[in-house]
Amino acid sequence: MQVNPTQEITPPTSLPPSPPPPQLQLEINSITIHQPTNLHHDNILIMLKGIVIPIIARFHAGYFRISLSLCWQTLLWKTLSDPPENAHAYRRMLGVMPSAAFLLLWSLSLFILVSLSILYLLRCALLSNKVKDEYLNHISVNYLFAPWISWLLLLQSTPFVAPKTVYYLFLWWVFVVPIFILDVKIYGQWFTKGKRFLSTVANPASQLTVIGNFVGARTAAQMGWKESAMFMFSLGIVHYVVVFVTLYQRLSGKSCMPVMLRPVMFLFIAAPSMASLAWDSISGTFDCSSKMLFYLALFLFFSLVSRPNLFKKSMKKFDVVWWAYSYPLTLLALASTKYAHEMKSTVAHLLMLILSGLSVLVSCVLMVYTALNTNILLPRDDDDLILMTLKPIIIGNTSSDPLTS
Repeated sequence: MQVNPTQEITPPTSLPPSPPPPQLQLEINSITIHQPTNLHHDNILIMLKGIVIPIIARFHAGYFRISLSLCWQTLLWKTLSDPPENAHAYRRMLGVMPSAAFLLLWSLSLFILVSLSILYLLRCALLSNKVKDEYLNHISVNYLFAPWISWLLLLQSTPFVAPKTVYYLFLWWVFVVPIFILDVKIYGQWFTKGKRFLSTVANPASQLTVIGNFVGARTAAQMGWKESAMFMFSLGIVHYVVVFVTLYQRLSGKSCMPVMLRPVMFLFIAAPSMASLAWDSISGTFDCSSKMLFYLALFLFFSLVSRPNLFKKSMKKFDVVWWAYSYPLTLLALASTKYAHEMKSTVAHLLMLILSGLSVLVSCVLMVYTALNTNILLPRDDDDLILMTLKPIIIGNTSSDPLTS
């Protein structure tokens, strides 16, 4: 057979590929859909970590000043809205406050405290080195008492659990045990390392340690546990005397702590005020001991407010430390309610009204300032740490990404 050279040779037509079996087609579809979904979830996880880690890196225990202020304000509102029998006319006038306002404030305090506690738990889990730095810092370690004090205050003011129930007792133990553990750490250092160590590390924030003991003592006394209340009160009052004398001898107002932390000096008012309230609950009456502690707190209050230049520099820029003005003032107002009920005089009740009104006003102003300055509430001074923390997360994700490997 001869082939014509002019004739074009057409290649044989190829048959179209046969479609895969239905089972194989389903597997292919599942693979092509499942892979982008995993990548999408990984991207979302990285975005969440990129948002959460910068927040908890800048968050610290000092932010519990907000919960302390709100919880003590809640306790003040409960005290004023529930006047005792045969109360003065001014006290009965405050009793007309609607119960819904107290429930709203209690719920807000609970929400803020739970939110701050969750943030700090995330900080403990993801940035344990930062928590360790706070634990070793002589100022920051005192604010590790703040969340437990806040929970005890909410327990005292709760309208849902009676003081002598099993639930109340269980929660008291849950919140008091961490305070006792921190007491052993801090007071043990003072006892073993001596006066020179204490004079070096002591600062106004050290009074939060004794306030925690007084709050625990008052809560125990309300349950009827007099011996436990006396134990915690004696532990607090002895160390309060030590701290007060140490600070009284060396406190200069300028070198004791940074300028921005000077509002913490209002804790000088909080410690004796809380001590007077705790002893009132233990003894059952606002006796001479409680009055002396209240008079000391009142004197220290006038001593601080008569020196506004001491706090002038710390007020130039808003900071969370401003909340240190609120809760000591609220504690003084709480002590004044007990004092006014004991004295039953018009002057004492006028003092109670002035201090209570001032406390509410300061708390409201701070809430407004905080709401308007949320963008600067967390300072941006840990960017290097954040990048170092995020770097292994990003590198680990990109190395496992099939599109980049």
